[in-house]
Amino acid sequence: MTIIQRPFTKPFYLATIAVIGFFYIAEVLGAENTEISGYLSLELRAFPNKGLHDNQKSESVSLAFQPEFYKTWGEEAHSVLLVPFARLDQHDSRRTHVDLREFIYNYNSASWELRAGIGKVFWGVAESNHLIDIINQSDAVENTDLEDKLGQPMVNLTLVRDWGTADFFVLPGFRERAFPDKDARFRSSIKIDQSSAMYQSAAEEKHIDYAVRFSGYLGPLDLGLSHFWGTSRMPRFLARKSVQGELSLVPYYDLIHQTSIDLQATLQNWLLKLELMRRQGQDKTYFASVSGFEYTVVGIAGTAIDIGLLSEYHWDERGFKSSGAFNNDIFTGMRVAMNDAADTQLLGGIGADMNNGGYFTNLEASRRFGNHWKMELEARFTYDTADHDAFYPVREDDSIQLEIIRFF
Repeated sequence: MTIIQRPFTKPFYLATIAVIGFFYIAEVLGAENTEISGYLSLELRAFPNKGLHDNQKSESVSLAFQPEFYKTWGEEAHSVLLVPFARLDQHDSRRTHVDLREFIYNYNSASWELRAGIGKVFWGVAESNHLIDIINQSDAVENTDLEDKLGQPMVNLTLVRDWGTADFFVLPGFRERAFPDKDARFRSSIKIDQSSAMYQSAAEEKHIDYAVRFSGYLGPLDLGLSHFWGTSRMPRFLARKSVQGELSLVPYYDLIHQTSIDLQATLQNWLLKLELMRRQGQDKTYFASVSGFEYTVVGIAGTAIDIGLLSEYHWDERGFKSSGAFNNDIFTGMRVAMNDAADTQLLGGIGADMNNGGYFTNLEASRRFGNHWKMELEARFTYDTADHDAFYPVREDDSIQLEIIRFF
């Protein structure tokens, strides 16, 4: 077990070099088949409740910028994708950050595909919790739903066969999870000392991880079988007391094996979903799963509106010892798609903890305005949270978030 004092990294310089490199490639290969797009957004957050800690604010403003550069050549057999990201937050210094989401070369042929660089990969089928998604580290300061991901250095070989695809990953380099600073909302009860992160591997963040995934279709069934070996993206936390007597939590990153299955069956208006995993290496070997369904009612009352009813059950055999928020929980929700020119959508749901009776509500809505503008609304509230629940440290951090996005 080794303690690593984290050096100051310069993702801004890495992103700048990547942008310069992309335009150099475009200059050498010619400007044709080069696409530039992206967005700029203004985000407003409001917190109805007074924070549990001093200096926590009741509102927050931030700006985000994410351009996207895409270049193809060789009759589109070759391509390069570059996606830098930057956010400036009013109060949370750790949320003010720059990241290189993707800078990846892709070669595509009829029977195989090669990707190399910094990329993103998603595994899973569930709506309320992406249990088996492990290739990329979560950008935990972006959103509490952990759906935003940091770019991961990778080499990915995909073999395309009649039965489906086989993906092989080599993942050199690990990226630590960031957490809100001491004056920010959504912080832990005890300070997290990111600068003293600990690793099981003697190679520390330079440990090379590996993964393999087989996926395909069997009639109405879409299935995937995956295995990951490497550094866990979610750390455990070890308590430490300083010389001055201050208590802090130190992230500890285990080496793990994670084997998982994801299934989705499409049966007319029904979607049946399952994610099941076995993880070895974080204190003990354990199983966890999320399973459920989504039923879509198409064209309500003769209109273009579709309504999806969904429910998912989360289980973790560690029970209260689980470090995650879901170990015996049920999520029930509804998705509304207006299918109009503005692409108006709504997703709302309630998650209930079957062990202690606490629950949370979640609402997400979005609508376009013309060709270049979009508005997104998110609202999250917790109720009756028990003191051993993962939501307990943020029980007063109910939030309403409005984001105005300008695409280009």
